[in-house]
Amino acid sequence: MGARQARDPVGSAGAPADRVQRRGRRLDPRRPPLRAVPSGGLSASPPRVSVLLPVWNAAGTLPAALACVRAQTLAALEAVVVANGCSDGSTEIARRAAEQDARIGVIERDEADLVSALNAGLDRCRAPLVARFDADDLMAPERLARQVAALAAHPEWAAVTCGVDFAAVGGAEGGAGMARHVAWLNGLDTPEALRAARFVDAPVAHPAVTFRAEVVRALGGYRDGPFAEDHDLWLRLFEAGHGFGAVPERLVTWRDRPARLTRVDGRYRERQRRGLTHRFLRSGPLAGGRRCLVWGAGRYGKRHARELIAAGVAVDALVDIDPRKIGGAIAGAPVISADEVGPPDGRLILVAVGGRGARELVTARLEALGHRQERDFLAVQ
Repeated sequence: MGARQARDPVGSAGAPADRVQRRGRRLDPRRPPLRAVPSGGLSASPPRVSVLLPVWNAAGTLPAALACVRAQTLAALEAVVVANGCSDGSTEIARRAAEQDARIGVIERDEADLVSALNAGLDRCRAPLVARFDADDLMAPERLARQVAALAAHPEWAAVTCGVDFAAVGGAEGGAGMARHVAWLNGLDTPEALRAARFVDAPVAHPAVTFRAEVVRALGGYRDGPFAEDHDLWLRLFEAGHGFGAVPERLVTWRDRPARLTRVDGRYRERQRRGLTHRFLRSGPLAGGRRCLVWGAGRYGKRHARELIAAGVAVDALVDIDPRKIGGAIAGAPVISADEVGPPDGRLILVAVGGRGARELVTARLEALGHRQERDFLAVQ
């Protein structure tokens, strides 16, 4: 791997504004250049944490987000704002903030691509810790102080999240579904719970995470593909053996608006999430041709079984308690009764049930039979 280019402060004199060399390769010279703001820029003082804040047409919410950054009780910070193909005045808002606060710097890009924006910003972050934050969201003044302290106290953690609240803005429909998702996230408050949930969905809210920069850079930063860039990164961190921790306080407000990527971009849909988790299951818990059972012959179980079988995974059977399903078959795999599942036999059981409380009931049943989570069974959705 080639030597990394020195990370000059964004906006400092002589900062490399037209090329960024990452992991030994140059970006395509046909790509639009990165432009550092000439005035303001970042303070020369070394920060303890860098706030990585990509922006795309968020003029209505960006001022409040930047105010949250400036109000942090941990003052030794920098904010790297990546104005990502903005056309609504967001870039001008970021420039004015940089002129008012030397801790803020701005990278201006012509293209609106989140993954390359995140990597461009990550390249410019100078601190050993990087806090993700979005232009839609809000954070409590003590968020960075609490997460930096948590990482200092737990060197075994590569990243730390916190509790989140959510609010619907701009006509978005918050709804019971979002409330359940946030409640699920907030219930993942131990390293063990976060790891166990990694194949269900992204177990942390991206703008609530602070991570160790060197660990994420060593994995190649964010990757582009037909999947959610944050969930992919978390799965790579877990696969590499890194730990996640949590600060239980609710320190970030996730503001849901109609144009949020998770609502409008196909990479964040259920099928893409399954495809992503299946790739990591095949390279991890199911590596070497390990056989499996899928517990649940309903909506989630059927889809997992069909797609895993199509990918070459040996799914011996689906497990269910519904007598109407038992005895049938899905993609050639029989549906068997839960009573036919005995003690651990080397196969992995994928718990793919969606009913409220069903996962907990299946977990208790398996544990009573001697199965252990991670070793013998994992939850998916």
